[in-house]
Amino acid sequence: MTRLLPGVIAMAIVVVASNILVQFLLGDWLTWGAFTYPFAFLVTDVMNRVYGVATARKVVFAGFLTGVVCSLIGTQIMLQGDGYTYPAVTLRVAIGSGFAFLTAQLLDVAIFDRLRGGQWWRAPLASTLVGSAVDTVLFFSIAFSTGLSFIEPANDVSWANEAVPLLGAGPVVPLWVSLAVADWGVKLALALVALIPFRMVVSSLLGRQPA
Repeated sequence: MTRLLPGVIAMAIVVVASNILVQFLLGDWLTWGAFTYPFAFLVTDVMNRVYGVATARKVVFAGFLTGVVCSLIGTQIMLQGDGYTYPAVTLRVAIGSGFAFLTAQLLDVAIFDRLRGGQWWRAPLASTLVGSAVDTVLFFSIAFSTGLSFIEPANDVSWANEAVPLLGAGPVVPLWVSLAVADWGVKLALALVALIPFRMVVSSLLGRQPA
């Protein structure tokens, strides 16, 4: 349990923070959550490399349950701004985050384990890239698509479905599609950047450089 606790705590912090920050735009195409959520893959990959696939899965499930509980609590916390009262975390965001998280993280664990014996960077990079793509598609469609409005009818997601050119230059699509594409782009960049702390943390925990 001692080896699980740091990973579980780190995962819960990342998930809850991202659920809140994804609702706040940064510029035209990004949300603040794009810069926090990718670290969930870093936590999973470190646990996988150091303690193995079984421990990594336990961290994913524990982090998932903790994140869901905290997110559901967030749905009951009301915030005020611009003359509106709104929940800190909407139900759709909580459901989308939980489902996308569990699916993508377990996929990440499986891919990492399959590539474990290769170059040290191959497993974390490949697993994060694939997991990030799956996570992005699932989360943004569940949280913001009008086709899934039945999940939370009272939640007005019209702002996320405004028809705009993709990233300001492509075909006309709902705003949330541009947010998803931009979010995935950030995840790709951070997947590369995260290789540095991955190597450092793993080396510190193992007392040697990862193979």
